[in-house]
Amino acid sequence: QVQLVESGGGLVQAGGSLRLSCTASGVIFSAMAWYRQPPGNQRELVARTTSGRNTDYAASVKGRFTISRDSAKNTVYLQMNSLQPEDTAVYYCNGAAWLGGAWRDVWGQGTQVTVSS
Repeated sequence: QVQLVESGGGLVQAGGSLRLSCTASGVIFSAMAWYRQPPGNQRELVARTTSGRNTDYAASVKGRFTISRDSAKNTVYLQMNSLQPEDTAVYYCNGAAWLGGAWRDVWGQGTQVTVSS
């Protein structure tokens, strides 16, 4: 079964840190990414990493968040430092995989991150 399972969300005070994990199973993903959906807003890209380990970040998190990947564990991480209330959102893991003869987007179930002021 192809799936992504996130963990590590929670409640943290402004200025604090959290690390999100996303473990993949069933397939080796090419690019992987973290998205977030703040309350009442659309889902937005936070950070992504390719199979070649190139990384890309949203301007709002650059310098505070770090995406990394452990291929041996088939896991991608999002280290979030200096968290602010505006980082409050449901965070989703996303992976691109070749499935059934086409590239497919696979999504995790999401994990809630709440930053209190």
